[in-house]
Amino acid sequence: MASASRDRSVRLWIPNIRGDSTEFRAHNATVRSVQFSPDGQQLVTGSDDKTIKLWTVHRHKFVCSISTHTNWVRCVRFSPDGRMLVSCADDKTIKLHDINSASTLHSFPELRSSSNYVAFHPSGTCIAAANTDNSVKIYDIRTRKLLQHYDAHSGPVHSISFHPSGHILETCSADGTLKLLDLMEGRVIYTLHGHQGAVTCCGFARDGEYFASGGKDQQVMVWKTNFKPVDLCGGLEETEEADHQTPHEVTVALSPDDSEDEERITTVQSRRDPETFQDSDTVGSNKASNGSGDEDIATSLQQVKGSLQHLIMQLDTLTQTVLVLEQRLSHAENKISELVNNQHNLR
Repeated sequence: MASASRDRSVRLWIPNIRGDSTEFRAHNATVRSVQFSPDGQQLVTGSDDKTIKLWTVHRHKFVCSISTHTNWVRCVRFSPDGRMLVSCADDKTIKLHDINSASTLHSFPELRSSSNYVAFHPSGTCIAAANTDNSVKIYDIRTRKLLQHYDAHSGPVHSISFHPSGHILETCSADGTLKLLDLMEGRVIYTLHGHQGAVTCCGFARDGEYFASGGKDQQVMVWKTNFKPVDLCGGLEETEEADHQTPHEVTVALSPDDSEDEERITTVQSRRDPETFQDSDTVGSNKASNGSGDEDIATSLQQVKGSLQHLIMQLDTLTQTVLVLEQRLSHAENKISELVNNQHNLR
């Protein structure tokens, strides 16, 4: 394990009973972020001295430094392939860096606020940022445009974590809640209440079955998901042809009764669309009336196939509509940026 500290050092720990560790001085100020590379051979650190540094795990050898931020570096993370870095700082920018050349590829300006945390999408095509203005933003690093924007919290967002499938994003905030965002549908699907006070960190397990959260109430909570197993997706722009039965937003709260061996969970379930019940009842009555012969089964399969083809056509139409809206939104954002720059020039 690796840890970063206000004493300007980084420690590498051997996870055993004695807790053996080795220390090396990494920066000239507080070290706020540390992460292993995907292959475990390198370590990246970010500090209040405004620099990002890359090290080898073996012998703690310094590799390179990136000094393009103009204020404290809050977070820095490797891309899934280990070839890029993303970082955020109090200079209100999110920067994308190339490791081989130790250079900054692009800077995403945050006009309203700074970011507390950044993370790569599992596909490596997008990055997400947790912002102090209560928002979560997702950028496409290929087009270098804003892809999604969520005003999901009522307080600064402290941390975020992608589900391994890439379809769900977990967020935690100073408002005391965790939220799960469905990135394919672009909305909040779960709001979780359990911590008494701000939630400071969160993260999914590697298999996505569990996620954990920590808060200012000195509690660490482990949550179990109810997501269906899915393969890793290629990117947020891709749509799945699976049966999406995602509920409307559900609020989950831990009971205040803290028994030693049991934690009770209260779940407010969402109501299904009446049309869904009507369709399922119709299918059931058709099956009962048609009997169990081979011809009836073939007819039912044809009906299901027709319905699926119709749904796929509707999904394609919705996808095209969303793409058009994204293009219009990008155009509007560019215009706003031009206006802001013109105002700064006039001043």
